[in-house]
Amino acid sequence: MATLSVIIPTYNEESYLRDALYSVRFADEIIVIDSYSTDDTVAIAKAYGCKVVLRAFDNFSNQKNHALTFATCDWVLFVDGDERIPYLLKNEILEAMDSGKHAAYKLNFPHFYMNRFLYHHSDNVTRLVRRAGCRFEGSVHEKLIVEGSTGKLKHPVLHYTYKGLMHYISKKDSYAWFQAEQLLQKGKKATYFHLAFKPFYRFFSSYILRRGFMDGIPGLTVASINAYGVFSRYVKLMLLQRGMQ
Repeated sequence: MATLSVIIPTYNEESYLRDALYSVRFADEIIVIDSYSTDDTVAIAKAYGCKVVLRAFDNFSNQKNHALTFATCDWVLFVDGDERIPYLLKNEILEAMDSGKHAAYKLNFPHFYMNRFLYHHSDNVTRLVRRAGCRFEGSVHEKLIVEGSTGKLKHPVLHYTYKGLMHYISKKDSYAWFQAEQLLQKGKKATYFHLAFKPFYRFFSSYILRRGFMDGIPGLTVASINAYGVFSRYVKLMLLQRGMQ
């Protein structure tokens, strides 16, 4: 049977980590790569028998690529501290690993907000991959590069996406700085067109095209904050262009 390493990047995840670790207890090894948490995250991981790696955070790709060097199993599953692998998905993961049909698999992540899962705000992200030859690229919304075909698993990950409104907004602001710096490095320039049109289109895409309106008030809230995140990205890019931060 194929073996599985689980990699969990963490920073101050003490309130979520125990449940995440319990949900992946079927793995052959669990590697927690921690960005020097100031709470009990590391103690919880060690008590659970995880392999703990400490590394100062610089970007998401470097963090996960570093963790990959400690993995020893045939396959790797990447899980965040606020995510859970339910029983049906666990079985699907084990079957996919043994089938040898694909080199990687995308998992479905419906957002969780205002105490409900938003099935019209979901993402399909490659998280299960053969260890040999895989790597991450990109500093935010990192992309997993694999050698071979990619399939898709049916059962969703339970992702407790946001801890509250202010956490949601601060997360968008944090990502916006990374994205703005990436755009600046690529020579992109922010214009008033970007500030006006891009956020509007993100709202329209999230709320209308992806049918976020069917998720009620939480769907409207998520679409609005997603639009704000895009606006924040281009404002920050404009500030960086002018030497301001």
